[in-house]
Amino acid sequence: MFEILRSGFKTISDTVGIEWAPMDVPIERRLQTLAATAWMCLVLFGEGICIYLAIKLLYSDYWFLAILYMIAMLNDIDICHRGGRKFDWVRNWSLWRYYRDYFPLKLVKTADLDPEKNYLFACFPHGVVSTGAFGAFATNALNFYKTFPRMTCNMITLGGHFLVPFFRDLILALGGCSSSQESLLHLLDLKRYKGKCVALIVGGAAEALDSHPGEYKILLGRRKGFVRVAIMAGAPLVPVFSFGEPDVFRPLANPQESMLRRFQELVKKYTGISPMFPIGRGMFQYTFGFIPLRCPITTVVGEPMEVKKNLEPTREEVDAVHAQFTERLVDLFETHKAKYLKNHEKTKLVIM
Repeated sequence: MFEILRSGFKTISDTVGIEWAPMDVPIERRLQTLAATAWMCLVLFGEGICIYLAIKLLYSDYWFLAILYMIAMLNDIDICHRGGRKFDWVRNWSLWRYYRDYFPLKLVKTADLDPEKNYLFACFPHGVVSTGAFGAFATNALNFYKTFPRMTCNMITLGGHFLVPFFRDLILALGGCSSSQESLLHLLDLKRYKGKCVALIVGGAAEALDSHPGEYKILLGRRKGFVRVAIMAGAPLVPVFSFGEPDVFRPLANPQESMLRRFQELVKKYTGISPMFPIGRGMFQYTFGFIPLRCPITTVVGEPMEVKKNLEPTREEVDAVHAQFTERLVDLFETHKAKYLKNHEKTKLVIM
């Protein structure tokens, strides 16, 4: 039976040019692929599915449950700006461990963190879906708590995600909070928390448009809001870099001024989301699909940079701290790229 299937797959492969996965792939790897598929389905279709389910519930015999949920949701609509509500049970799901091992993902620290302080993790690059940062800071699969004893972590994302029924509850359970200034200052406030690491993907959706294999282009030159927040909170800035992040997908070419790029910029302008067309692999073949490729991603957490607190920082202060942080980030990249990138001699960090 298997020989007939192999023969059939080979015929299709030769005709269409598809590289099929072997029939004898171990179950462990199959589960890893399933976890990566589930993750991408969550990213690409999760919000749409949750909205559909909410509408179906509203127009079902259990409509009163939808009403009760909406009342509860409206009652704590601002929780994403006030520290969120994290559940380690969700962060400890076995799904995330298989997701980690699929690539695999690793978390590396270069310095200890003081649990009496709060830190703003400025993470780069965004990549297509921030695969490495999500695994490191939104789940417990990479042993964040063991790597940084007595520290906790919240990952920052777009506030619009917290307006979607059901979907918002999953993000909150993973430790997600809004990217608003109010949210960041709340999390970094030493009167409320100590030992808090706030992970922010600085480049955001705009940076995702420049994510291509082997290229490290980051949006930092014009991004200074995170520096202002760090100064206002007096929170040390920590450069974080995920080596290998751009390699897990092969997006369509979208050079500046191309029709595709103009379309992407237009959608991002009105929705805050960059429409990407990630090309990876499928469940049972390696040629095309939306599942990420098996490429290792190592997220390196650099040494913290102390910041003097000032509730009303001047432009000159922000520019000075921004310049210092940029130097720290470049140094982190240059110091560690030889360890985690194959073609490190030709790989340069491009700051836009």
